[in-house]
Amino acid sequence: VHFDVMDNHYVPNLTIGPMVCKALRDHGVTAPIDVHLMVSPVDRIIPDFIAAGASYITFHPEASLHVDRSLQMIKDAGLKCGLVFNPATPLDILEYVIDKVDIVLLMSVNPGFGGQKFIPNTLEKAKKARALIDAE
Repeated sequence: VHFDVMDNHYVPNLTIGPMVCKALRDHGVTAPIDVHLMVSPVDRIIPDFIAAGASYITFHPEASLHVDRSLQMIKDAGLKCGLVFNPATPLDILEYVIDKVDIVLLMSVNPGFGGQKFIPNTLEKAKKARALIDAE
């Protein structure tokens, strides 16, 4: 199950929060729940999704003042963690935290709305991300 969580601050849209995640768990859903946070600041809501039963939490590095601390908060709770890169966001930070992430998500559209056209330079960014992962 994948949740796109938007707060109408980081992106201009509003979606579901941790109560929906918890409700799924309370109703017996055992499938992994992958939470993609498009919120700012992320450190405020990470604990809510941990408590709600998320399995994976990913966030945009621009939404965290301390990326390493945010990743560690997720890891300390026993969850998988990762970073999400917007089309215009360079992969520089990934070089510093590659050993801490379980997931790298590359956005092929700008976050916030569906129905957008694929941004082709995502393919080149995917090659760079793959090279960083393989070098680790």
